[in-house]
Amino acid sequence: MMLGNLLAALAQRAGLAQRAEAPGGNFWLPERASTVAGDVDYLFNFILYVSLFFFALIVVLMVVFVVRYRRRPGVEPPPSRSHNTALELLWSGIPLLIVVYIFYVGFRTYMDMRTPPRESYEINVIAGQWDWTFKYPNGVVSSDLHVPVDQPVRLVLSSRDVIHSLFIPQFRVKMDAVPGRYNKVWFKAVTPGEFDLWCAEYCGTKHSDMLAQVVVHTAGDFEAWLAGRQKYLSDLPPAELGREIYRRNCASCHSTDGRAGTGPTFQGIWGETHRFTDGSTQLVDENYVRESILEPSKRIREGYTGQMQTFKGVLSDDDIAHIIAFIQSLK
Repeated sequence: MMLGNLLAALAQRAGLAQRAEAPGGNFWLPERASTVAGDVDYLFNFILYVSLFFFALIVVLMVVFVVRYRRRPGVEPPPSRSHNTALELLWSGIPLLIVVYIFYVGFRTYMDMRTPPRESYEINVIAGQWDWTFKYPNGVVSSDLHVPVDQPVRLVLSSRDVIHSLFIPQFRVKMDAVPGRYNKVWFKAVTPGEFDLWCAEYCGTKHSDMLAQVVVHTAGDFEAWLAGRQKYLSDLPPAELGREIYRRNCASCHSTDGRAGTGPTFQGIWGETHRFTDGSTQLVDENYVRESILEPSKRIREGYTGQMQTFKGVLSDDDIAHIIAFIQSLK
């Protein structure tokens, strides 16, 4: 009966895997908030229920056979037939059809997830220990991902240090950010609101802190946020703009309260003389900060290890100037 229901469901759904246009979810999966989430959930549930069915079938038959054909005193087992062609075709054919169907739905969903529409809105994503940076076409930079609802969004991912993995559970989207290359992924959010964005690849001691939010704006609100963010950043004084850049790129390793972390604190270092592991010294000035950002492994400060990756190509000359102004303000 159950197998018949499964085969009937196969026939009904052939070529028509469900798409989620509204929030949903179950015990195993969070709510759905993208167009592809329904396809992923359908395939997951199908494989789950097929596995449960065959597990129960095999266990029940095993128990029945153990009880019915157990060894009895004085009873000799009859000679067994070498094979049963009809039975072998049945237990080979049905799993074959199910596996072919799973491959068909999975391959179609995969191709859909890897082929963004031409009108997709493109956002550059830079991953680094241990934060996310999202860059928009108009120059706006944010530590959270803001996207419009009901519009395809294409993410171009890169990493400035180690392998990271962008994962948005509610969108059923996951893609690695690999140093030295670009990876791409796209989605179309269908539900306004805020959703979690995680790093799903262990990337160091603060991997669990590499969190962000996906903010899905309603129609018109995204453009308003983008314009407002652009104006806000353009109106900030250099030191405050440097603080924003510091929060996105430096805060995970460098404190501003005197505490040493993975890297030295920024508090009060301007005008100090630092000693390096090679025995040389240098005054903390503009050239020192610029060299530390673009060529961090050239000279390592005494008492620290060279874990910092270069920000060449990530931070512009203006960004570096703003960070310098911010460090100068930390008396």
